[in-house]
Amino acid sequence: MYIPLPTPKEMGLWDKITIEDIGIFGEILMENASWQIVYALQEEFSNLKNKKIVVIAGPGNNGGDGFAVARHLNNLGADVKIYYKKDLESYKKDAAYHVNLTLKMGVLAEKIPENDLNLTDYDIIIDALLGTGFSGDLRDDYKKVVEAINIAKKSSYILSVDIPSGLNGYTGVPSPVAVKADITVTFEEAKVGLYVPEAKEFVGKLVVGKIGIPNKIKEQNPPSFYGISHDIIKSLPDIAHIAHKGSASHVLVIGGAKGLTGAVSLCSLAALKAGAGLVTAAIPSGCGLNVKLNWPEIMTKELGSKDSNEFDKNYFNEIKDELSRFDAVVIGPGMGRNDGAREFLRVYLNSDHPPTVIDADALYNLSKLDQDIKISPETILTPHPGEAAYLLNTSAAKIQQDRFNAVKKLIDKYGCVCVLKGAGTLVGNIDKKIYISNIACKNLAIGGSGDVLSGIIGYLKGMKIDSKDAACMGVMWHGLAGMNLQKKYPYRGNLAQDIAFTLPLVRIEI
Repeated sequence: MYIPLPTPKEMGLWDKITIEDIGIFGEILMENASWQIVYALQEEFSNLKNKKIVVIAGPGNNGGDGFAVARHLNNLGADVKIYYKKDLESYKKDAAYHVNLTLKMGVLAEKIPENDLNLTDYDIIIDALLGTGFSGDLRDDYKKVVEAINIAKKSSYILSVDIPSGLNGYTGVPSPVAVKADITVTFEEAKVGLYVPEAKEFVGKLVVGKIGIPNKIKEQNPPSFYGISHDIIKSLPDIAHIAHKGSASHVLVIGGAKGLTGAVSLCSLAALKAGAGLVTAAIPSGCGLNVKLNWPEIMTKELGSKDSNEFDKNYFNEIKDELSRFDAVVIGPGMGRNDGAREFLRVYLNSDHPPTVIDADALYNLSKLDQDIKISPETILTPHPGEAAYLLNTSAAKIQQDRFNAVKKLIDKYGCVCVLKGAGTLVGNIDKKIYISNIACKNLAIGGSGDVLSGIIGYLKGMKIDSKDAACMGVMWHGLAGMNLQKKYPYRGNLAQDIAFTLPLVRIEI
């Protein structure tokens, strides 16, 4: 269900332990890596013989990989040339070994010209300029090489070795430009920066080639990040044919103040479409009819007098004795941001309650509470960047500048699972591991989409699923529903309720 995504530093540690402690020579790892490049090219091209190929070799081990690839392609009958960045005698250790082998085979190699690098005559360009260890901004001379590679993209097939040159292996952001590859062959595991949606236009097709890092090393030194596999949908709970409505999760959704009943309706609908047997919306009495008119399948628990339309902390007394009959609670959609809603949330959190998803207005209200509140580790927070900014007392722009760090701060502050919504939604677990969805879908960028997500996760928590897994399953299910809608509505125009109605179809597709 989860794909290991080491940072460049963590990958470097795996390499170091493999070489120094296990005793597998670095030259062997580089040889293995070079063959993975060849295999990938053979998958894309039926015959490499006589193909005109240029390898752009950088100054480090990435360049050494490029030299080794050139040697193999030369043996396969390709017309290969190498452009290298630094003097040949300056290559060291593993890279030097493969440089020397390649030169002994007579492969043509020239230093990259300072000006007028024209690569448009080649069938295939192999980008081995910079590896995952690169950070900072590209120097002007490297930027010119990257731009020359991208200019040739119209006529040439571009393969990047391990990572597109100029792309940050941690953030997936170009610095400030990066190679736009048709395919990237990365080694052993995808680096985290290759997996985030921002990197997609540079990475192209992503292929992971195993080079011989022992599983033992990866297990003893697990990465900080994981990708959420689309196959996680296969692990969604199934319900026996003899089940009844009470055995399929009863979710309570708390929210729906005046003018905001659409949010609680969408959240409740999503829980039902995900598979919940029963959903009850706890709402101010004056707003109850609005919810019932939307979807008669949603039961209501009306709070306060018949004309009440805002939350009050005293409303908790009307539901506290009933909480034990619910399998999970989603609190916040359309709850409002008045003092009564904030104090209702305080009383709720400091009382015994079922597993809870805190969303929408409840997140804003949470940001206004002091620290004298109890939040269970199995609680799930689901903020978008603006709500995360409230919780961390910063701006949405700063949240977006470093989403990884924002998730870590949320975990530190609240001690529970945190979902940071947006393109490439992140799920932070209490063990500080971060799980990444690689889905960025414009059809999800619509009001009410977040309410649907919280309803999905609420249902999954009601099915007794671990909070991290429930959050990851919900995020991916929601994302794939958006991708399904993108086929039907390529120019958008779908509604948030369409996301909910698509949930069962996603399970059929997977």
